[in-house]
Amino acid sequence: MEKKYLIVLYYCYTPIEDPEAFREQHHYFCHSLNLLGRIIVAKEGLNGTLSGLKEDCQKYMDTLKADPRFASIDFKVEESAVHGFQKLHIRVKPEIVHSSLHHIDPTQQTGIHLEPKEFKEMKDQEDVVILDVRSNYEHKVGKFKNAITLDIENFRDFPDKIKELEKYKDKKVITYCTGGIKCEKASAYLLEQGFKDVYQLHGGIIKYGIEEQGEDFEGKCYVFDNRIIADINKVNPTVIATCYVCGVVNDRMINCANPVCNLHVPICENCGWEKEGACSDECRRHPEKRPYDGTGYYAKEMNGYDPLKGIKRKKKAKS
Repeated sequence: MEKKYLIVLYYCYTPIEDPEAFREQHHYFCHSLNLLGRIIVAKEGLNGTLSGLKEDCQKYMDTLKADPRFASIDFKVEESAVHGFQKLHIRVKPEIVHSSLHHIDPTQQTGIHLEPKEFKEMKDQEDVVILDVRSNYEHKVGKFKNAITLDIENFRDFPDKIKELEKYKDKKVITYCTGGIKCEKASAYLLEQGFKDVYQLHGGIIKYGIEEQGEDFEGKCYVFDNRIIADINKVNPTVIATCYVCGVVNDRMINCANPVCNLHVPICENCGWEKEGACSDECRRHPEKRPYDGTGYYAKEMNGYDPLKGIKRKKKAKS
């Protein structure tokens, strides 16, 4: 199938004086290009994942790059046969990635950025520790070989794990995440806590997969679009996840069919059909369980979706 679309992942820490006004203008711009996806706007910057036709995505990237505020954006771009999203959501939030590190400004201090090639050359050195700052459901399906992982449900729990990491204070610590955004604050926090040699994989797992073929990334990368997981390693791929139900080696990731649960877990094809897409018999019997089609992905209900509905409502309220 021809890959006419692109999936674009990016972030940029940069001051945005009026996030609400920017959001409205940016929403119209994305809509004019038929782009779909999720963008977070905050006073501290932008964080987005979008999909669209190649020429439309290119126009979007060129336009952002032409704005001095966003000139440093490092876009991670992958080809796709289809749109990666069903809707366009652009929201204003206090942070561009939810954390408990509100006081940290990555434009003032952060770990040393390593490009994928530099990371590859450095990651196996004896005095280096590779630290995964993602959540449990992400690193359980895929992580770098020999990486330290943290038992956290959300990135905001990262500071709670600092005592576990103190034994690595004399090491060179390289943080990594999906696209690099969490590492900006995680690496800065490590420096604040007295770690001396702190680095981060610039562009995260996605950029490493694009530029260095994902060598030594074990398993799959959890992504936040319709794919759920993405192949990264084209050199020495492995499978590290096991089925949540039966324990067989498996990297087929699904969301539990019970929307109240919606657990993100690996479930093999046999158990998927046996449990009807649920993670347990209890969820399988839940009255709100969604129909299972074998994919484990559930598109959000469109419910008369209008990409300009929020803006129209806002304008009407002003008039």
